[in-house]
Amino acid sequence: MPVGRRRRGGLVRTAGRTAAIAGTASVVSGRVQHRQQQKWSQQDQDAQQQAQFAAQQQAAAAPPPAAPAASQDDVIEKLKELATLHESGILDDAEFAAAKGKVLGS
Repeated sequence: MPVGRRRRGGLVRTAGRTAAIAGTASVVSGRVQHRQQQKWSQQDQDAQQQAQFAAQQQAAAAPPPAAPAASQDDVIEKLKELATLHESGILDDAEFAAAKGKVLGS
């Protein structure tokens, strides 16, 4: 080798270094992406579980449906029965008024 010239590595050596750096970067990038996907997947599962829990809580807290209102014919029949009991003396005025109030819902 002539004096004063250094060996700098050449094109093959530079290409080898570049390939090693690119391969390492690719592996690291793949790991980061995999971890992010796992994290997002877990967050999605947690959100779904919270939504299901909230729906169950709402269903449990919802009041039962109200009983259907008595039809008008039923109300009239009950009032007639009460009037009959009142006229026959079985119910006094106060009892008749209270029972009538219950039937009419007031």
